[in-house]
Amino acid sequence: MEETRKPPSERDVIERLCSGVVELPPLRFETLKMSPAAKDSWNVMIEAIWGGERSRFAAECRSLSTPKSFDEGLRMARTAQLQNGCQPMVVMPYLRDSQLAALEEQGISGIDLCGNGVVIVPDRFRVYRTGGKNQFPSYAPIKNVYRKNTSMVGRCLIAKPKYAEVQQLHGDVNARNILVTRWGKTAMGLSTVSKALKGMDDDLITERQNGVRLLQADKLLDRLSESYEPPGITRQIRMKINCSRNELLRLIREKSDMVSVPVVATGLSSVSRYAVMQRDDILSVYCPRAAALLEQLPGKEDDRFPNFELLESEEQPVYFDAREDIGFLWASPLQTWLELVAGDKRDRETAEQVRSYLLKRHIGNIH
Repeated sequence: MEETRKPPSERDVIERLCSGVVELPPLRFETLKMSPAAKDSWNVMIEAIWGGERSRFAAECRSLSTPKSFDEGLRMARTAQLQNGCQPMVVMPYLRDSQLAALEEQGISGIDLCGNGVVIVPDRFRVYRTGGKNQFPSYAPIKNVYRKNTSMVGRCLIAKPKYAEVQQLHGDVNARNILVTRWGKTAMGLSTVSKALKGMDDDLITERQNGVRLLQADKLLDRLSESYEPPGITRQIRMKINCSRNELLRLIREKSDMVSVPVVATGLSSVSRYAVMQRDDILSVYCPRAAALLEQLPGKEDDRFPNFELLESEEQPVYFDAREDIGFLWASPLQTWLELVAGDKRDRETAEQVRSYLLKRHIGNIH
């Protein structure tokens, strides 16, 4: 079994490199002394040795394997001003295949502590090795801050991509969560918001300079979609209620207000708010307490010809940022998009319309 090691510090990375335990066969590495001036910019100077070949590298050692850390190391290597015959090198705990490919494309060397790397000396030699497993999973490049309740931080930034301070974002996350404002769920803590931002900062999706700003809305949408899981449904009831669509909307809203139970249309029932798509006549809604609402509704359960579906769920993201229109609460455009992406071919085609809607709104909101 592959050993999982404790996360390294920058000092650990430097010490392992200097001790000779980092190898990239057929290359081996030896440490050279550095002048005080050189130490201001580079962690260590090494020589890569292969038979009679030797080449000198100035190594920039990073303790994190996040996209942000890699991007910073790569930027430093690209802009390095080194003595003739010396090449830049990025050293990280773990390098993914895509990062190795980026290094090779730009002609920059990089190695990790897991046996992966690319070492390039123009017109002399090139060594490329991959396949070593990540022995430092605590520093996986994509943290799971895009799933379940924590995803509401990213969802909030899709709706409003700039905040003057983290505390404002924290307040907005809870203000947009109707299970907090109308149902008494515990509000999200500031530490959870900060943790989510740290993950998105590392993925180069957000930045925190003079507040909080969303940098890559399209990338955030991809992360949210990749991590999306349909909500857990504890009870599903299909009913036939003899009334028109508009009367049904008014009835459900009135009865939910009467028993103080929030009700929000599902994303699939909210599609027409954000895209052109014909769906069936069933109004499907989320509700955290189905029994309380059912006691107030006329009609009867009917699986054959229903016009109303009640899905019991207390999962907060499906209610998050619900939008009111014609006196009824509809799923946010983001929740609608996530449900469409997780659906069939027709749903996924419609999802492209909603994605365009989200990105156009983002462009308008950042100015």
